Amino acid sequence: MRVVVPIFLLLVSMVASGSEAAVSCNTVVSYLYPCAVYVARGGVIPGSCCTGIRMLNGQARTSSDRQGVCRCIKNALVGVSYTARNLKNAATLPVKCRISLPFKIDPSTNCNRIQ
Repeated sequence: MRVVVPIFLLLVSMVASGSEAAVSCNTVVSYLYPCAVYVARGGVIPGSCCTGIRMLNGQARTSSDRQGVCRCIKNALVGVSYTARNLKNAATLPVKCRISLPFKIDPSTNCNRIQ
């Protein structure tokens, strides 16, 4: 459980340098931060988490934007330990929030293939 919280702390400390995408990594961080406890522990998904995912999905309008969001998420996972349960919790967020995302939240996702 305490493994995933550093992912979101890392996200919070990330600065999008030289990013030309319309959605910065800082924006990704601010929208996904409310999801940290659910990803780490499971349980009830905070409404602010689903709202954040919905807002982020709405702002990532182009393929480039969506690929950038994917890269921000994947970059945050580099060097951070996480469990299969953490990955499952993250991957199920869109379904549980009733939001259709054009990619799976998973470290194996190929961001370049996202349309």
